[in-house]
Amino acid sequence: MENCCGLVTVKNEPVPLKSIAVEVSVQGHVATVSSTLQYENQEQSPLEAIFVFPLPGEAAVCRFSAKIGQTEVVAEVQEKQKAQEQYDDALSSGQQAFLLEESDESPDVFKLSVGSLPPGEKASVSLDYVTELAVQADDGLRLCLPAVLNPRYQPQGSDSGSAGSAQVSSVPAGSVPYSLSLSAHVSSPHPISGVESNCPLDPLNYLNTEKTQATVSLAAGHQFDRDVELLLYYQDTHQPTAIVEAAQASAKPGSLMGDPVVMLSLYPEFPKDVMSSMTSHGEFLFVVDRSGSMEFPMHLGSGSQDRIGSARETLLLLLKSLPMGCYFNIIGFGSSYESFFSKSVEYSQKTMDEALQKVKEMRADLGGTEILQPLKHIYSQPCLPDQPRQLFLFTDGEVENTKEVLDLVKTNAGSHRCFSFGIGEGASTALISGVAKQARGHAQFITGQDRMQPKVMQSLRFALQPAVVDISVKWNVPKEVSVTPLSPPIRVLFQGQRALLYAQLTGKSSGDTEGSVTVKYSLAKQPVENQLSFSLKPTEDTGMTVHRLGARTLIQSLEVEEREQDGEKEGVKEKVIELSVQSGVSSAFTAFIAVHKGDGQALQGQLLHRHVPTPMLNLRGCSLTDCDFSSSVLERDMKLSELDDRSDQLLCSASEFVVGTKSKCMSAKKKAEGSLASRVKGFFFKQLGFFSKQGAREVLECDEDCDEDSPAPTTKSVRDPLLQLISLQKASGSWVLEAALAEVLEKTEEEVSKPKPEQVDQEVWATVLALVWLYGFKMEAQEDWQFLAMKAVSWIQAQKVASVSECVQAGNTLLGCQVQKDTLGL
Repeated sequence: MENCCGLVTVKNEPVPLKSIAVEVSVQGHVATVSSTLQYENQEQSPLEAIFVFPLPGEAAVCRFSAKIGQTEVVAEVQEKQKAQEQYDDALSSGQQAFLLEESDESPDVFKLSVGSLPPGEKASVSLDYVTELAVQADDGLRLCLPAVLNPRYQPQGSDSGSAGSAQVSSVPAGSVPYSLSLSAHVSSPHPISGVESNCPLDPLNYLNTEKTQATVSLAAGHQFDRDVELLLYYQDTHQPTAIVEAAQASAKPGSLMGDPVVMLSLYPEFPKDVMSSMTSHGEFLFVVDRSGSMEFPMHLGSGSQDRIGSARETLLLLLKSLPMGCYFNIIGFGSSYESFFSKSVEYSQKTMDEALQKVKEMRADLGGTEILQPLKHIYSQPCLPDQPRQLFLFTDGEVENTKEVLDLVKTNAGSHRCFSFGIGEGASTALISGVAKQARGHAQFITGQDRMQPKVMQSLRFALQPAVVDISVKWNVPKEVSVTPLSPPIRVLFQGQRALLYAQLTGKSSGDTEGSVTVKYSLAKQPVENQLSFSLKPTEDTGMTVHRLGARTLIQSLEVEEREQDGEKEGVKEKVIELSVQSGVSSAFTAFIAVHKGDGQALQGQLLHRHVPTPMLNLRGCSLTDCDFSSSVLERDMKLSELDDRSDQLLCSASEFVVGTKSKCMSAKKKAEGSLASRVKGFFFKQLGFFSKQGAREVLECDEDCDEDSPAPTTKSVRDPLLQLISLQKASGSWVLEAALAEVLEKTEEEVSKPKPEQVDQEVWATVLALVWLYGFKMEAQEDWQFLAMKAVSWIQAQKVASVSECVQAGNTLLGCQVQKDTLGL
């Protein structure tokens, strides 16, 4: 491979993008993110640079500008087709133009086109967006800056060549030829406890003694090998808040931007007696991604467990934690889908054992990521009477037909709740957050060093909470003021989770300056009421953040309505375009366009096209720095059944793929004829997240000096004693006194049996010992086992044991613990 000076793509084409600088301004629960991209044309001809990149799915892009020399051109929002035509006209006439547009398939992917950049010219492109911060299990507020855009799986038979499709040029993460810097200013009405990240940060710098303002920066040298995640911790996070933002001075009164907008953050608190009784009903459907990419490690670094292995352990916990009397099923999906049972089965010892055996055998062997068909299958199954359907979706979230999936979920939202989990870097925020939002559930992201189990168990806790029904919102404002809700009706409330409401306030009150909102609902047949009062006096100088978030919320609702009506309902698309143009917020039907006419002279020379590579995650242990991950290779997605018929074409593709890779990636000297074809095909699909029939199991992770005939490396699995103990629990919640239990407790069978109180049943004794061990040695993992411990306590109580205190005392003596009976819940 020829060496080129300067920044080049994997095809040795000069890269015009040099650096990305990001400034984040956090105000409580919302953030404004400003990104500046520096381009430079080092070639001899004018060029067009295309950069496809991810943004958070809920983000509202609200400003786009370009600076050439000392001249800044601010983009305006136009109807998308009109903007595209204006961009093309500018390029054909030799003018400089800049176009920013949302992908037709997914609202979290954008395409930036920098056109007719003259030879030697530099351009600085800036884009701003606002976004809400998601609340995490530990009450942290999560801001994710997606840096990794993994290739999105295109379902079979769909049109991948539509005009709005974003064609991605990718390189392995960590190999992008441009830099990233990030600084954040955090401001909160409550003291800032701390800021954490999955990436190295410079020390947090407080700006005042109250610790309500602080700055923090990303340490130099970010490698684009992961999304950048900031976790912000405030004191008293759960306090409900209200912000009334003043109207835009230049906007027409009565319009969205010309009136004040209020944003309410509500944290419902449920009665304790209701929360202490978890439901024992429900149909629990665990939908697990089994595509090839699920074999990737959970995070970078040695010793990391693969994603499918973590999913297996999580399913073990879930199956052990389910309540008796519920129904369940497990569905694995990839290019096809498979169900453990033909229909949901009642939870019992027999069905649990059958499912656990199938979980042990579960592999990432179903090809690509096609989620639409398994969801259609689930929704075609009738719901069970008195068993509310709860869907748990696990995926690394790389699909192209995101909007189609979200529309399907919304159509069926009345029949179920969906709890979604995005696994690994690059998971689509639009998909993961979208399905949970549409189906009244909760979304979680598992990235960096995160463990999957605690987050999943938190969602199980939500799923086991009594369902909130009959939710109503009543605004109480002076009669001169009218309220126009911008948010869709609240359809779900969880204990301790935030609900955000936006509303437009029209008119002014001559006297009363106070307003309030009352949220009423029914929980376990009990009426509950939460109220929040707020001042109608607007807050100045907030940068129109609240208005833009409110506009984005309304735009997204209207976009869904337009897709549901398949464009047949008149006026919806036009209303979205009007609202997008008025508020300056991006939508599916609009784009940002800026044209710089310069000195009026048309640029001379052939226009070159350059695709700026986007980082794609590579976690397999071999360096692929020189590999070509161009779109021509990435687009070769296919079902396993097609592989044999197209092997010649595939081997050509694989040869393309392997050219330039270093010897440490794979050995090409296999002696057996045909074995090379199998291994190359297997390796090729392994990199793309797909598997050939013959090569799927042959994963090549050779060191630089490895011999081609060396056996594949193996790892010895050391079983976690906590998982061992969990696997021994019965569906009823009890444990049996057996050798395997004694091994976990690091005792002999005789040592475990001997101290048992005389009148106590062996199963009760074993269950008490398991509980004492959990509370005595595994409190740091309590989130993992809290529900199976509750089942164990309920089982013991049902046995009506008279000498529970004696059992606990004897268990403490045996295990060297000091756990109190009350601590166990007994």
